[in-house]
Amino acid sequence: MCPQLTSKDIQKSEEVKVLLQASSTQMTSLGYTEHSFRHCRLVSNKCGEILEMIGEDERIVELGKIAGYIHDIGNAVNRNQHAMSGALLAYDMLLRKGMSYEDAASVMMAIANHDEGEGSPVSKIAAALILSDKADVHRSRVTNKNPATFDIHDRVNYAATTSTLQIEDKKAKLCIEIDTTICPVMDYFEIFLNRMKLCRNAASFLGLTFELFINDTQLL
Repeated sequence: MCPQLTSKDIQKSEEVKVLLQASSTQMTSLGYTEHSFRHCRLVSNKCGEILEMIGEDERIVELGKIAGYIHDIGNAVNRNQHAMSGALLAYDMLLRKGMSYEDAASVMMAIANHDEGEGSPVSKIAAALILSDKADVHRSRVTNKNPATFDIHDRVNYAATTSTLQIEDKKAKLCIEIDTTICPVMDYFEIFLNRMKLCRNAASFLGLTFELFINDTQLL
C-alpha cells in the first residue's frame, strides 16, 4: 500500500509547481491579485488550522491542507470557472499520485466549492477552505506596481495592511485593518459582500458564528 499523500508531498510536486506558476502568469497577465505560492501556503496552513481547532482528525486536517494548497490550480486553465477546472485537475493528479478515491473526491469537492461564484460549504473541508481563502486580503497580493492604474480590487487589497482569521468561542472572527486614505471601507463591501455571505454560510456549517471587524469596528 502506498503511504498517504501529505501536504508536504504536494508542495514538492513538480506538477503542482508548474501549475501554480502557470496560474500566476495568467492571473498577472489579466491584472488580478496574486493567486500563487504565497497565497496557497497561507490558505493551506489556515485551512488545516481551522479543521484542527474544530476537532477534526489528523487525516481530515491533512486533506484540508492539500485542498488549500492546490485550490487555485484551475487558474492555470482559465480564470472563468477555475474552481471547477481546478477540482478536476486535482482529482486526476491526486489519483495518479496514489491517493485513495475517497480522499481525492473530498479534496475535489472542496476545491470545486471554494469560489463565491458557484460554491457552497458542502463539507467541513470545503467550509474551512472558503474561510481560509476569503480571509486573505492584503497589500502583498497586489501585482500591479503602478498605483495610478489601480482598479477597485487593487485599492482594497493594497489598503489592507493586516488581515487575521481567529477561531475561538464558537466564532470565526475576521479582523482587517484598512488604510482609509487609500480606499473607504465601503469599497470593501462593494466587491466582497458576496464573499462575506459565503464566509457566514461556511462558518455556520462548522457550527460557528461569523464576525467581521474592520479597523476594530464590528460590521457583521
